[in-house]
Amino acid sequence: MTQHCGLVAVLGAPNAGKSTLVNALVGQKVAIVSAKAQTTRARLMGIALADQTQIILADTPGIFAPKRRLDRAMVAAAWEGANTADAILLVVDARKKRRDYLGPILESLKTRPERKILVLNKVDETPKEPLLIAAEELTQAAQFDEVFFISALTGDGVPELKARLAALMPESPWHYPEDQVSDASERLLACEITREQLYRQLHDELPYDSAVRPESYTQRKDGSVEVHQQIVIARDSQKGIVLGKGGAKLKAIGEAARKELAEILGVKVHLFLHVKVEEGWAEAREFYDDIGLDWVK
Repeated sequence: MTQHCGLVAVLGAPNAGKSTLVNALVGQKVAIVSAKAQTTRARLMGIALADQTQIILADTPGIFAPKRRLDRAMVAAAWEGANTADAILLVVDARKKRRDYLGPILESLKTRPERKILVLNKVDETPKEPLLIAAEELTQAAQFDEVFFISALTGDGVPELKARLAALMPESPWHYPEDQVSDASERLLACEITREQLYRQLHDELPYDSAVRPESYTQRKDGSVEVHQQIVIARDSQKGIVLGKGGAKLKAIGEAARKELAEILGVKVHLFLHVKVEEGWAEAREFYDDIGLDWVK
């Protein structure tokens, strides 16, 4: 049978549900999900299969007004993900009444030649009439070719969206093996999982000026994996927040991350975390290489 394969760029403002949607389309977790906005940093790809079609999903960082170098690098990665796409999805949180933050994204999309699909997400929490009004207004603003109403969290509408994306993919040999679900290296994936736990367990106590940097990732003779990572923070005063009383918080973060990584990899994982204070980490070029982003001026 003829194979089809193509790239879909998943764009949207922070917290629109892009990572949840990518995970739902792939059928397992490939991107980190957090209640905090701007959790996606590197342009991780999920790989979804539909019969003889491979859909490569570029899960891009949320597009927003960039102020710091890290923000600019994330936005650059988002647009880069759309540059070679066979289709562009714009994921919008349907619950939000004010949508002026979407202006620059809609303006940029208006003239793009790719097939543009509007995805209104979280429709299970939105009345029908405002949904239809939003769909009409947004379609006019950026000339979308199609609109889908979904809930990435419950899965409503996701199979229909996946079937449509599969139908849009060009005839081409698959780019990845059948059992591969992401192009993220295991080393980067391990960092993303730890970072998700940082956000999940520290909530608003720890601001965005934290990162997880890979130190080493080695396979032991018994088949298990040994992972060493740095949790990088900007100020000494944040150290106590990450460590917790007697190191209890760091231990809980490490244990949860280790468990999840072991589940994904299917092998035993030995995870070692340590906290490092590095005031200007977000300006350091090597940090961007570590997390798979381009260093932008």
